[in-house]
Parts: sequence; C-alpha cells; structure tokens
Amino acid sequence: MADTRIRRRDFLKGSLAAVAAASLLGEEAFTLSPATAPNIVLINCDDAGYSDFGCYGAELIRTPNVDALAAGGIKFTDFYACAPVCTPSRAGLLTGRYPVRVGLPRVLFPKSEKGISDSEITIAQALKSRGYATACIGKWHLGDLPQYLPTRHGFDYYCGIPYSNDMGNRPKLPKYVPLMRNEEIIEAPVDQDTLTRRYTQEAIAFIKQNKNKPFFVYLPHTMPHVPLAASDRFRGKSKRGLYGDVIEEIDWSLGEIRKALAEEGLDKNTLVIFTSDNGPWLSQGENGGSAGPLRDGKMTVFEGGMREPFIAYWPGRIRPGGICRQPASNLDMFPTLVTLAGGKVPTDRIIDGRNITKLLTGSAKMPDYPFYYYQMETLDAIRYGHYKLHINRKQKPLHKPQLYNLDLDIGEKRNIANQHPDIVADLLARIEKFKKTMPPEPVIEGN
Repeated sequence: MADTRIRRRDFLKGSLAAVAAASLLGEEAFTLSPATAPNIVLINCDDAGYSDFGCYGAELIRTPNVDALAAGGIKFTDFYACAPVCTPSRAGLLTGRYPVRVGLPRVLFPKSEKGISDSEITIAQALKSRGYATACIGKWHLGDLPQYLPTRHGFDYYCGIPYSNDMGNRPKLPKYVPLMRNEEIIEAPVDQDTLTRRYTQEAIAFIKQNKNKPFFVYLPHTMPHVPLAASDRFRGKSKRGLYGDVIEEIDWSLGEIRKALAEEGLDKNTLVIFTSDNGPWLSQGENGGSAGPLRDGKMTVFEGGMREPFIAYWPGRIRPGGICRQPASNLDMFPTLVTLAGGKVPTDRIIDGRNITKLLTGSAKMPDYPFYYYQMETLDAIRYGHYKLHINRKQKPLHKPQLYNLDLDIGEKRNIANQHPDIVADLLARIEKFKKTMPPEPVIEGN
C-alpha cells in the first residue's frame, strides 16, 4: 500500500516535477554538423508482437541479431506505436503527428482515393533537405495512387509493396499484390516467399551506392503480417512454426544489413533502429505473434496492441546494454531524427512527438509526457507516468473510466479507478485539454 501512495503522490506533483527536471537537465538540443550527421537505418516490422524476440522474452524463436543489437545498444520497455493498426501507425511515425492530424486514422485499402497529404512533412523530406539520400524499401501503406507514393514524399528510391500483403484478393480489385520499383510495377503477383530476402538485398545495395553521403533507409518489412511467407532457407526451421520462420528471417535480414555496414566502414556512424508498427494479430492463432505479459493485441488500445519492441544502436553514442523504462513512441522518431541530422523541427504545425535523444543516449531522464491511445478517430486512453486511463472504450466493460498502474500491473488486470478519483480527474482534464488541439471527429462512412 505504501508503494501505491508514493506513486500517487509523485503523480500529483507531476507538473512541478516536470518543470524542475527541465531546469536541471537543460533544454539544449543534441545536434551534429552535417559532416558528422549519422546514417540512419529504421526497420519497422508489420504486426510483430512485444515478445516475439529473444531479448523481449521469446523462447521458441531464435533472434541472435536482434538480441545482439539490444546488447550493444539500448532496449526500451515502454515504447508505443501511435495506433494499433498499420496505416495510421506509419503516418504518425513518418510525420511525428497523431494520425488524426494527418487525416489517416484508418487503414487504407487498394484504390482508396486517400493517402498522405502533400502538406505533411515526412522524415525523408526533412532529411533530404539536409543532404541525405533516402530510400523506402518495403510496405508503404500510405496511399497507392501516384501522388501518394514514397517518391512523392521525400524518398529518392522506393522498392516494395504499396499496401498490406493480404489486400490483393478483394472483390472487384486486381487479384494480386504488386511489387513496385519507384512508381512502376515490376512483378505481379509478387513472390512473397522472397520478399524479406529481396528487401535486404535492396537495402544493402542502396547503402553501398550512397556510402559517401549520409543516408536514411526506412525498411518497413511486409512480415510478419499474414499471409506469412519465408524463403526456403528459413521455412520449417523454427520451433514456432511458420511464424517463427518469418521472424528468424527478419532477424537474419538485420544481421546482413549490419554486416554490410561494417564492411563499408559505416557501422560507427550509423544509427540502427528496430521496432514494429503495432501489436500481434492474435486472432490468427499460430500465424500471429505474442504480446507476452501484455493484454490483448492488434486493433486494441490495450498495451498488447500498441506497446512495441524498440531497440536503438549507435556505437560511441549509445551505451551498450542500456534499458530505458520511460515511455516513448514512434511519434518521437520525427523530431529525434531530424534533430540528430542537424535539422530543425517545423514550427508551423503541431508536432506531437518530442526529441528523445537523451533517452537514447542514456544521458538523462526526461519529464513525464502524456501519450494518447487512438482507435481510429476516437481517443480511447491516456498514459501519463505510470498511470493509464481507458475511456469510451468499445471493448467491454463500457461506460466507466478504468485506471491501471502499469508499473505494478503490466497486464491491465486491476482497475483502481475507485481508489484514485483524483488521478482519474487529472487524466480526464488532460484529455479534454488535448482534444481542443485536434480537429473535430468526422462522421466516417465505409472503410
């Protein structure tokens, strides 16, 4: 009971603590000159679960390269995707803005008239202005019409599929998933068994072609989204069935990319990030991943739907073996990477993420910062410090807000709202204040 009281007291002093922490830590940005700006490789899996990798608790799947990345860098325990499904999560990652602001709160389907707006600034566009060579290799899913493709939004080069790998067999749509290079279809239907291998080859080729300038490689893997597919080298090799085969091939891909960086003498000035777009698709059974101790998975705002693996590796800048337990999210990638590249974060729009370089380098803690859990257009939960409040949730039970202390109850099993009405009131007030910064919730028909 004493532990709970201490945490409650600390929470209620959050505003003063945040001011004091900011004063002690200072607000200076960690910036580099263009000549020393890091190369960046950002690997984003599709539907990988929190516990699908050895360093996050997987027992039947071998991930030596992911584990080595964590051992040589920093692993986050409380890192979030900004949405529990793919399109909005990717929109938030690339812009640093909640998907509702970007106008992409829902999953896009082939031939949708929607996509990422020209008015948005992506990480690629910001880095390109700093002299970076930029590539997107993998699943895009921010619009498949020409005006929405990666090459129109800051990427010099694109090779991948424009949406999810299960979207080619829908009624009245082409019965194939296309593989594209830049803006041309080069294979239809794509051979999904070879996708992870070919993405890896494409990424390595781009790195070698651009080794004499800073580069940004965004590698959003198609897998382990269903239908699962793995090459002959990995199929049937895992103790976790085909799903495990797929994860082990993704792990191999990471190893090959790191090997190429070392061979080119680029490893010491390359920031490598490994994460996922949302939680595991639990309804797929053996073809879905594991959220481990977290509740539920993809499509929900429970922790299993949005808390993701996140590892960052940068020799000489990130101390080996670090573990960060402070919350962060993929919204933070935009301001962090832009700042590390020596650029300035735009001030003409709301950027919801924050620069988390201090967390990456382990140089200092940062003040608590609210994180808002969205289910499409609806704000369903907030986390601030250790506490998470569910509101307006579509999953049962409905109506009353539910409060969880994630530090003591990672599985969201014990609702403590009745014991802490003051914390509930504080979080509800934060939600109402935040909503005033957002566009009104639209009435959406269809998808």
